[in-house]
Amino acid sequence: MAKDASQSEVSSVVSHLIDFLNVSPTAFHAVDEAKKQLRSAGYSQVSEREDWKLEAGKKYFFTRNHSTIVAFAIGKKYVAGNGFHMVGAHTDSPCLKLKPVTKVAKGGYLEVGVQTYGGGLWHTWFDRDLAVAGRVIIREEKDGAVSYSHHLVRIEEPIMRIPTLAIHLDRDVNDGFKANTQSHLLPVLATSIKADLSKVVSENGGVESGAQTDKKEADKRIVTNISKHHMLLLQLLASQIGCKPDDICDFELQACDTQPSIIAGATKEFIFSGRLDNLCMSFCSLKALIDSTSSESSLEDETGVRLVALFDHEEVGSNSAQGAGSPVMLDSLSRITDSFGPDSKLLEKAIQRSFLVSADMAHALHPNYMDKHEDNHQPKMHGGLVIKHNANQRYATNAVTSFIFKEIAAKHKLPVQEFVVRNDMPCGSTIGPILASGVGIRTVDVGAPQLSMHSIREMCAVDDVKHSYEHFKAYFQEFSHLDAKITVDV
Repeated sequence: MAKDASQSEVSSVVSHLIDFLNVSPTAFHAVDEAKKQLRSAGYSQVSEREDWKLEAGKKYFFTRNHSTIVAFAIGKKYVAGNGFHMVGAHTDSPCLKLKPVTKVAKGGYLEVGVQTYGGGLWHTWFDRDLAVAGRVIIREEKDGAVSYSHHLVRIEEPIMRIPTLAIHLDRDVNDGFKANTQSHLLPVLATSIKADLSKVVSENGGVESGAQTDKKEADKRIVTNISKHHMLLLQLLASQIGCKPDDICDFELQACDTQPSIIAGATKEFIFSGRLDNLCMSFCSLKALIDSTSSESSLEDETGVRLVALFDHEEVGSNSAQGAGSPVMLDSLSRITDSFGPDSKLLEKAIQRSFLVSADMAHALHPNYMDKHEDNHQPKMHGGLVIKHNANQRYATNAVTSFIFKEIAAKHKLPVQEFVVRNDMPCGSTIGPILASGVGIRTVDVGAPQLSMHSIREMCAVDDVKHSYEHFKAYFQEFSHLDAKITVDV
């Protein structure tokens, strides 16, 4: 019976992850889904533009740019100067983002101009059925007043494809395929002939208006738009949003794979999906926070603040207004602390009592490239969260932070693994060192093991999703008690 219950829990957590992945083609959509889950769990939204009136025992969240989200639950026994126990992850993944001017026409084809975002495995984007998703800035007019708002948009059906060149025209391709990202990586949207058939409808579709003046303004806007983008693309977006093409002022869009995330493998032990790096860790940390604060008594004895921060722009260095390199984390800690005590020295004390789990997916041992891993550090699928170490501080883990995370695992009988990159290979990095050095928080870098990182289609193990969720949940519930037993700087 216990085994059946455990399997049921695995299925539930993994099923919810699959749902989360399938409704989150972009960072904007991931944050939108996170907002829905937090609201359903009793979290109240606060705005960075307003004063905060926080109460102990209550739960809150805010967003920045709608691509970064911070959620926190304040313990009933919290007082200003007490610590924060946090998990940080990121909402973005390598992808192809549409350029400010996307209109490309050559050889009788309409193509869409894109730019590479992050360090993607770009060859995996060829011959995939692609859609478009992101956010659009819309002009809205009501009772003579004009306003502007952002709308999330997702075209789910495949509308684009990046075709490979036939081997007959490139006989040496199997000796090493290397695409030119400027000239070879353009998705085909349509042929010019088919697009011309709807040209009259396209040109008339965006300029209908009651007054002649309004018509001239609409004409001007649509001319500006179609000088930058194919009318066919604008029509598809407008149809999805429910507006006219000339109401589209600007957008941030990206190409998306249309193949859904699934549980797969001969024994159904894997997840095949895009964006596992890092929506898997984002989901597990968010669910752990929500479930660790779900009951009336969850925060009864909590003296600290439980917090999850999901940042944008990790894949490109985190240096943005909503990245981990911005003040968003420090702003969060400062505003929460100040709500309970105005003394600035209390924040300094709180930071030294705080702890961050930097959660970003890890490299599992690849059976076809085993020489790429150091012999004594080979993370395996189903082996639990991987603690990442690097003497040169590419990861922020040290002996104290590693011990704390392993101690929680031991108490809950959760598996844990350790990783060090080979000395003859460069080491990647995470938001861990950025936040550890920028804010001064004790940090451990961890992640669930996966294969095909930064491919359009990645894979991880279902068991590691459950291990990650349970480890983060246990961390939220137990850190305050464990930290009180540890002595370092005395």
